[in-house]
Formats: sequence, structure tokens, C-alpha cells
Amino acid sequence: MASSPLTVAILGVGRWGSHLLRNFQQQPNAQVVAVCDPDPSRLAQLARACQLSPATLLTDNWRQVLSLSGLQAVVIATPASSHYELARAALAQDLHILVEKPLALTLAEAQALCHLAQQRQRQLVVDHTYLFNPAVQTIAQQVQAGAIGELRYGYAARTHLGPVRQDVDALWDLAIHDIAMFNAWTGSQPLRVQAMGHTWLQPGLADLVWARLTYATGFEATLHLCWSNADKQRRSTLVGSGGSLVFDELQPEALVTLHRGQLEPVAGKVLLRDQSRQVLPVVASEPLASVCGHFLDCVQQNQASALSSGSVGADLVSVLVALTQSLQTQGAWQEVSPG
Repeated sequence: MASSPLTVAILGVGRWGSHLLRNFQQQPNAQVVAVCDPDPSRLAQLARACQLSPATLLTDNWRQVLSLSGLQAVVIATPASSHYELARAALAQDLHILVEKPLALTLAEAQALCHLAQQRQRQLVVDHTYLFNPAVQTIAQQVQAGAIGELRYGYAARTHLGPVRQDVDALWDLAIHDIAMFNAWTGSQPLRVQAMGHTWLQPGLADLVWARLTYATGFEATLHLCWSNADKQRRSTLVGSGGSLVFDELQPEALVTLHRGQLEPVAGKVLLRDQSRQVLPVVASEPLASVCGHFLDCVQQNQASALSSGSVGADLVSVLVALTQSLQTQGAWQEVSPG
């Protein structure tokens, strides 16, 4: 006999929350029973656009949502500064949680949420959407297959004009995507980090950040992050001893490109060998739909996420905390605490 749909509430239906609402509405194993947002006009608009049931609770009171009888899970897509309070309150009500990145703004808070989820035997999944992106997974498969040899270094650029956050800086808003990808591709967590930046728009919130990540293997990654740059870039590259893998979100016809080639010393000269370029096929799917389906599977199977659990979220928070400490000390190298 098929199980009943999981009853879900969405907290926050801004730019990203509205996408989460749409995806959960399309999941046959989920029933959206409540939507919470401080903007009543947005609630009304999305209720029509997503064809919500008239029985769906629309409210600006998240405490009212958490007290709903029969509610099983909560999706948190509110500003990052509110994640800890909302997730802690939801876990206290024995609710499963899917929370937008970052899990929390301090390592202590992230770890506390992981502990509480385990104590309450509830699933805590973090929406690190890039980990569910077929292009990112294709690169991971290529690395594991040895397509570019031994990993040497990586670099990424994530720039655009906005959106500009008011509760976190460009580091906390943007870096987590690329750190999550480099961690997935290398299968490890950076040991030491460095960050430097500039602030123009809002006091205390960096608009530009240059970050460096050093891993135990010697692999290093450099990140360029800015929400005040008209040159939009969404590009990440892995460089190995036998080639490079490029993920460029702005090139839909060539999302992942494998560049092969290597330089070899021969008779006192350095010669180029076996140079080639290949666009790799990538399965077409919406990563956020995969996130939502994965969360539902974790809840229904009562099994922690192997891809984006609370502990993965805590690991990423620990890197961001160390980068923030470096940013605040004019680029001093910082050790990363275990998540």
C-alpha cells in the first residue's frame, strides 16, 4: 500500500522559497499544508500561481505553522540569520527539516542543530543545490575515473550585480556553493583558509571577497566572489596533471568541458602532449527538484542524507567561519575547525 504524502510547510517564499514551493507542489509524495511569509500579497500571488488548495494555511506567523496538527516537515527558506531559531523550534516540535544554505551562521549553532536532529530522530537536510546538479556530479565521476590525473588546483568566479543581501556578506552568500563543489570533487575538507575583501555598499558587509582554500593533499582553490560586478560569471575549474574540467553555467551548450593535455620535459625542452577538448554530456534535470525528492526519500526511509546532511552543512559553516576570521584579520591564514 502506498504511503500517505508527507505534510510540508514552507517558511519564506521569496526568490528561492517560491521555487521550493513550486517543486514541492509538483512532488506526488508531498502535500503543502501551510505557507508562511511576511508579505500577504506575495502569499496570495503564489497561492494562485501554484494552485494551492483552499485548505492551505497562508500566514505571516511561523509559530502558528509549527503548531499545526499533523504537520510532518518544514522547509526553511528565510534569511540566513533566522535559520537557527526556526530550525531549532521545528526540531523541538519533532518536525523533519529542509533548510536553505547556510545551515546556521556559527559553528556552535550548526552543531547544535545536528545534535538536536539526532536526538529527536528527525532528518535534517541542507539545500546545497549544487551537490544535486548533474554537471557537478559529472565532474565528480570524471575525477574519480582519473580523467585529468592528479588534482593540482582549482579556481572559481561567482560575480554579478546583485542580489545584495542585508543579513550576510558576499562571502556567506556566494562562497558556500563553490566550497561545496570543491569539497565534493576532492572528497575532503580544506584545512587552512585565507580571505581578503572590500566593502562599498553596506558597512560591515563585504561586497568583494578573494578566498583561498588549502587541502591536506596540497590541492588549493581560489574563489572570486562579488555581488557588485556587471561581468556575470558562474565558472568553476579543476586543474590536474593531465588536463582540466570546466563547469560554466552560462554556457548551456557546454556546461562541462574536458580539456586534455600535459606538458612534459623532453631533452631540455617542455613539450605539449595530447591536447584535446571535449564537451561532456550532462543529464538534463532541475537540481532543486532533485533536492526536494531527496529530502522526501530521506524522511520516508528514515535515513540521513548521504549527500547534504546537517553534518555536511556544519562542515561548510566551519569553513565560512574560518574565512570570516581571516577576512576580519586582513587575510591572516586560519585553521578550519572540524564541523
